[in-house]
Amino acid sequence: MIEHQLERFKRLPLLDAPTPLHRLERLSAWAGRDIYIKRDDLTPLALGGNKLRKLEYLAADALASGADTLITAGAIQSNHVRQTAALAAQLGLGCVALLENPIGTDSPAYQHNGNRLLLELFDARVELVDNLDDADDQLQALAVRLHASGRKPYIVPIGGSNARGALGYVRAGLELAEQITRSGQTFAGVVLASGSAGTHSGLGLALAQALPQLPLIGVTVSRSDEAQRPKVQGLAERTAELLGIDLPDAFKVELWDEYFAPRYGEPNAGTLAAIRLLASHEGLLLDPVYTGKAMAGLLDGIARQRFDDGPLIFLHTGGAPALFAYPEVWSSQPITA
Repeated sequence: MIEHQLERFKRLPLLDAPTPLHRLERLSAWAGRDIYIKRDDLTPLALGGNKLRKLEYLAADALASGADTLITAGAIQSNHVRQTAALAAQLGLGCVALLENPIGTDSPAYQHNGNRLLLELFDARVELVDNLDDADDQLQALAVRLHASGRKPYIVPIGGSNARGALGYVRAGLELAEQITRSGQTFAGVVLASGSAGTHSGLGLALAQALPQLPLIGVTVSRSDEAQRPKVQGLAERTAELLGIDLPDAFKVELWDEYFAPRYGEPNAGTLAAIRLLASHEGLLLDPVYTGKAMAGLLDGIARQRFDDGPLIFLHTGGAPALFAYPEVWSSQPITA
């Protein structure tokens, strides 16, 4: 069983209780469909988010290896880099981050506010790069440089998404399965944003074992189905291998790629409408990079009758600090009832 295999891996106990699963009352009434939300935006570090679950395993491995510096990479407004830097500060480690500007904007808000501002507060060292097309090699080169200067770096991949990091969402998937079972309901699907693939792969692996009939739909935030599918499948296979188990027969990669345009990090009208809808109906904040696009997919899926009958679950992976990096996008979004 996955539960027993997980116990073999060291984990920092940063999240000591399950995140809530609850019904969105007003949004459900608006949509004519029961919608529940899994609140991984409430994890207890640096304004929350899904990356903490991965960092529980990655940082434990870093400490066990004697590392004194966490190094990672992402966009200027990366939620992952923000939480990595915060955890490094909490553990008394250094943090160095390679940051790219994926949308090529000169906006001062994007370059200095939101998650980027928080990196300054966490005392992370930032190196701006033209792109992260070869992120693994770039991080390896950074590690070599730091090692030569006497540091002991530990590489945390983009999004925390390697097999060890994905263990955090295997654990989360078992947690969610238990919450679903206790609810006594038969859910029609779980919807989440699919990006660096660690959350999607780990959750899918656990749910395929615990609730094999439950569909898991990843709404892509940066890639086509064709490009994203091998990332999710491959990481799930590597995670199963790390655990010493076979990938469950029920494991299936389902992706919706109609909602990420025009590109990663740039919201579209559907994204902004979904953010405003959830804020105005539930007082909850989505972000313009991940969860806004995923919620747009869920709502459109309801409108297009893409789900079977039954309530739905939305995995809220956090990201609200990025809202402050995009103030200009709201000028084209009129307030509607």
